Amino acid sequence: MILHFTKRTLQPGVTVLAMEGSIHCGPECARLEREVDGMIAAHETRVIFDMARVTHADSAAIGSIVKCLAKLKSAGGALRIAAVQPMIDYSLKLAKIDNLIEIFPTVELAAKAFSAPETSAGQQA
Repeated sequence: MILHFTKRTLQPGVTVLAMEGSIHCGPECARLEREVDGMIAAHETRVIFDMARVTHADSAAIGSIVKCLAKLKSAGGALRIAAVQPMIDYSLKLAKIDNLIEIFPTVELAAKAFSAPETSAGQQA
């Protein structure tokens, strides 16, 4: 399935990028990174990846997510991940991505984390 993006502003300063489909090496990873580049250009730097409808993410996808985190941090922003399917959640935790990016069960909880004072990765506010 081709990867689709839907972007929306959840609250002032927080943008949700909902993804649907499969993220794997090649064009989908490049499209994800370009999407984040566009968000940074539009000064949308506090981002939640809503992954509720992502069916597959390979190791290249995990690498692209980390690249997106680095780009957002360089722009003074942050990244949260929400609503990940169990197998993708397992892969993210196996790769220890949860030590770099906070993962939340819902977009709403991820948004609340932006309202709380910033903490170092892996710690709860």
